[in-house]
Amino acid sequence: MTHGSTHIAGIACGAAAGAFWGFAFLGPAMVADFAPVQLAMSRYLIFGAISLALVLPRWREIADRLKRSDYFTLAWLGLAGNTLYYVLMGSAVQLGGIAMTSLVIGFLPVAVTVIGSNAEGAVPISRLAPSLLLCSAGAVCIGLQALALPSSTSLLQQGAGLLCATGALISWTSYAIGNSRALARLKDVSAHDWNLLTGVATGFQALALIPSLAFINTVHDATAWARFAVVSLGVAILASIVGNAFWNRMSRLLPLTLAGQMILFETLFALLYGLAWERRLPTTLEAIAFCFVLLSVGTCIHAHRVPATVAPA
Repeated sequence: MTHGSTHIAGIACGAAAGAFWGFAFLGPAMVADFAPVQLAMSRYLIFGAISLALVLPRWREIADRLKRSDYFTLAWLGLAGNTLYYVLMGSAVQLGGIAMTSLVIGFLPVAVTVIGSNAEGAVPISRLAPSLLLCSAGAVCIGLQALALPSSTSLLQQGAGLLCATGALISWTSYAIGNSRALARLKDVSAHDWNLLTGVATGFQALALIPSLAFINTVHDATAWARFAVVSLGVAILASIVGNAFWNRMSRLLPLTLAGQMILFETLFALLYGLAWERRLPTTLEAIAFCFVLLSVGTCIHAHRVPATVAPA
């Protein structure tokens, strides 16, 4: 596969991952009467159970390709990219509000791209500056749009929410970088199998969330529980199984400086799904943010197409 076709395939996988990950944002809106921890626990328990069922028939074959350190890597990636990230993000929304959380989390592509630019042979940060500025502008627009909503949280709660959002940003950034490096190191393990192994690790971690159900006193009827089960199953399969598989495939095809920008597709599709669910057109700020995100991805792709050095005549 040529360099250009590799990038095209990687970008397609990144867009597909964002399309499926966007359903994870739609899920809470469809079961708004349930606590976020309930959806998180059910999603990752289902993700872990499906992953275990798919990986068990080939366990011996896969296990022979792994070292003991790889199991610690899987546990860490499951925590940083799934369990811990979701808990921190949910806590940030509850404590600090959507505005602050969306603004902080919106800088994920910037953080991953900046760190990825330190890798050997990476596109220099100076050539990625236009893309990073456009991405930042899009995040600011999303934050300004959310700021228009009324807030009932205190200054102390907002401060705690900011810490949680920052922790979520650090958690998922470390996952994106660590996962990319693990896939680059484990040539004999397919991206699909690595996703299933991460799912098994995440499923065991989700068991630790079960005691938190004791603090939830809401009561639901059979219809609500049936809807919750369908949404949890759908999010687990579409976002965690399919979406993660596309992301892992993309991580092997693209450098981190370009892979970081692929996270923006999740924002794009989440916005589209949200608008469809709410049956409305985007506001002015949402439309501007949408354009900024598209331009950010486009300029980042262009920066990777242009040769890093020009041979002297």
